[in-house]
Amino acid sequence: MNQATAVVQIPAHVPAHMVGEYPLYLGAVTYENPFHRMVPAIHDGPEVIYSLNAYPGYQPAWVFRRAKDVQAIYMDNEHFTTKDFSPFSKLLGDTWSSVPVETDPPMHGLYRGMMNPLFTPRKMAALEMRVRELARLYIDQFKHRGECDFMQDFAFRFPIAVFLELMGLPMSNVEQFLEWENGLIHEPDLAKIADATRSVKDYLWSEINKRRANPVDDLISYGVTAEIDGRKLTDDELFGFCFNLFIGGMDTVTTNMAWHFRHLAENQAHQALLRAQPDLIPTAIEELLRAYAAVTTFRTCIKPVQMGGVQLMPGDKVAMPTTVVNRDPDIFDRPNEVLLDRNPRHVTFGSGIHRCVGAPLARRELVIAMQEFLAAIPQFQMAPDAKVLTHLGGVMQPDKLPLVWNK
Repeated sequence: MNQATAVVQIPAHVPAHMVGEYPLYLGAVTYENPFHRMVPAIHDGPEVIYSLNAYPGYQPAWVFRRAKDVQAIYMDNEHFTTKDFSPFSKLLGDTWSSVPVETDPPMHGLYRGMMNPLFTPRKMAALEMRVRELARLYIDQFKHRGECDFMQDFAFRFPIAVFLELMGLPMSNVEQFLEWENGLIHEPDLAKIADATRSVKDYLWSEINKRRANPVDDLISYGVTAEIDGRKLTDDELFGFCFNLFIGGMDTVTTNMAWHFRHLAENQAHQALLRAQPDLIPTAIEELLRAYAAVTTFRTCIKPVQMGGVQLMPGDKVAMPTTVVNRDPDIFDRPNEVLLDRNPRHVTFGSGIHRCVGAPLARRELVIAMQEFLAAIPQFQMAPDAKVLTHLGGVMQPDKLPLVWNK
């Protein structure tokens, strides 16, 4: 047990025998590939546990491993709220929430209606060429070297560049945004998370005020000029909209891309198949999204309810690990195998009304990245004796991915 959990008071409604260890908490790291042993092992244990460190800040949360229970929680807006599932606003003593992900009905529907036009198939198709140009820009910088650190050279920077393009921000900000992103997503120290949040807040407000004075064709200006229910967004709503784009537009794509390319580096036959049949890439991406889901979001119980045979009470936190749910043996045949033609229904982008509004853009980035990388780089593999440190927790992400190929 982590020392930080030793002082946690277990609520009276939590049976002692349900308190258990959960390995995928914020601050934990590993040098093994967690999808090989750690994730499958969770399905060998209880269907639900009360973990003392599953919630950010080494706080307790219920962890449900079966898809049926997690899907039920996704769909239950009466007993569970998404409000304040992330710590960012509260760490600053602020009142904004990420929009729309941390809002409940009926406001959630209004916010979704405002954002849906940003991610239509037509909008995504219009971005295609520019996203390809950005992918090629980064690949061109290392394709002749015969090696790269996929994380530092591509996976971190490419999604940030796409985000900066959409937000109308200068490409010179890539390095600064990367630093802030790491502070927000992978830092277990709440004080350091607060520092990163404050920096992002100051920067985004500066840009918001510029767009208020001079709106242009970008997503910040869209938020400034948008209306819901016949009115402009409040300051809290506007900042929550921009902050949600900041978080969602970068790290999820980076993380998924890292696991997909690690799989191809470690599974040469799959890599060769996608090279020979690039038309299979979009379908293969769906299976890779299932097999290597890396994000955990959270809910807070607001009314007493029984779920999965346990009693939840108001204030209880619930972890929603897509990592675990997407490998539920009750749902997927051979769940720990990657079958590139499976074309599964997965919860990598969530489910229900809170399903990720930016999923169409994320999919397009992932497909384009794989198409362009395989077209430019010969058959690649992990560098000999590579040691890859993976950060666990809300977003499971390797810190580096050394790849090599013949020049």
